[in-house]
Amino acid sequence: MRDDRDAFHLAIPALDLAEAQQFYVNGLGCKLARTYPDRITLDFFGDQLVCHLSDKIDREPELYPRHFGITFRQREDWDRLCHLAETRGLQFYAKPFLRFEGLVEEHSSFVLSDPSHNLLEFKHYADHRMMY
Repeated sequence: MRDDRDAFHLAIPALDLAEAQQFYVNGLGCKLARTYPDRITLDFFGDQLVCHLSDKIDREPELYPRHFGITFRQREDWDRLCHLAETRGLQFYAKPFLRFEGLVEEHSSFVLSDPSHNLLEFKHYADHRMMY
């Protein structure tokens, strides 16, 4: 049903669009697609992320149940993004850790917090069958 050319779309709140652009474009390396007075649209690792100007944010978020991110197929890609986040001084909500150690669903993870406290989790499963 979904074609490789299709993109998943996610909209999130942002207190300050300039800060959001700084984090996602200059920090994570996403591409800025469009900018409007009330939102920015980004190419977020091949999917569409829209940051809408809003004061309705969670100032003390918890990882569960609300977060989003990328599950990398290649460990090298996960390592590269983790190193980039560390080098660029992005805010970690959770430093790299191993989850479900010793089980088939074991995966490496780290979580970033954007300037509006949206939580982004980046994962890599040792067993690719566990991605979904």
